Formats: sequence, structure tokens, C-alpha cells
Amino acid sequence: MKIFLIGVAAVILAGVAVFVLGMRAGDKAPAVGTAAPDFTLNSQEGKPVSLSSFRGKWVVLYFYPKDFTSGCTVEAHNFQRDLAQYEKRNAVIVGVSMQDEDSHQKFCTKEGLSFKLLADTKHDVSSLYDSVMNMGVVKLSSRHTFLIDPQGTVRKVYLDVHPDKHSEELLAALDELQQPSMQK
Repeated sequence: MKIFLIGVAAVILAGVAVFVLGMRAGDKAPAVGTAAPDFTLNSQEGKPVSLSSFRGKWVVLYFYPKDFTSGCTVEAHNFQRDLAQYEKRNAVIVGVSMQDEDSHQKFCTKEGLSFKLLADTKHDVSSLYDSVMNMGVVKLSSRHTFLIDPQGTVRKVYLDVHPDKHSEELLAALDELQQPSMQK
């Protein structure tokens, strides 16, 4: 009986270790100062959108796990609430998750979202940005954000995102990054 319990405990520990390692992402994410990898995905409107089409604007490229979940809804609502502030800073919001265009369209309609949500159904872009959570048989995008400047360079990377205050954090980062350099 004791050997059986030790075996069960070992299996549970191994399972927890695999789960935790599978949820980790971001070790190979594009680094600050590097070119943001370009990609093209379909939006909630079913139209292709390329990251490079936003050149000349700041881009908040955010990855999120799943439409209609609590944290993802809070994060999206806050981006929508602050959209005018992003526009004043010459910035656009672009969300990426592994759901399809139809799911994104329903999410946008139900939640009143007017920014682009892109469908990464093949996990290619989430993988490119090292933003995949492997939950056994299910893969989801990790909650990561990349702040990209108008020239296409990654300026900030957020791998530990708190949905309730993330929009304010990004607006502050944009203010900081857009300040003119001190003249000597």
C-alpha cells in the first residue's frame, strides 16, 4: 500500500511539473530592441491583416487565451474603454488568440469591441511570439503583450499581464516612450 501511494504521488508530481512547464511561455519571445516578426492573420471580419500594415503607428500586440472568458473580457473592455487615448498616442490595439474569425466576431459584437482581433487557428503567430500555453490536448495563447514602435521594433515586452490594469500600464509606457529626448 505504501509503494502504491508513493507511485500515485510521483505520478501527480510529474503531472503538475508537465502542466507548469507547458504553461510557461516567453523564454524565446522577441526581445526589446529587435524587429517584431511580421505575420498575416484574418480578423474578426474575415479579412487578412498584416502587422506591417500598421507601420507608422505604435502597436499594442496582445495575445490572450480565449474569447468570452473573464480575464480576456476585462482586458478587452479596458482596451475598448481607453481606445480614444490610444488613438491620441498614434497607437492601435491588435488582439491575437487561437479562436476562429467567427468566435472573434461574436465576441466583438457581444462586448462592443471595435479593434482588430486576429484568428491564429494554426498557432503559428502565437508560436512565433513564444506565446503558447500547452494544456495537454488544448493549446491557448498566453497572456502576453508586445509594444511595437512605428518602425516595427519591439519596445516593451509584458509576459506577466494583469488584465484589470494592463491598459493603464500600456498607456503609461506609451507616454514614457513618446517623450522627446532631453536636449543637452
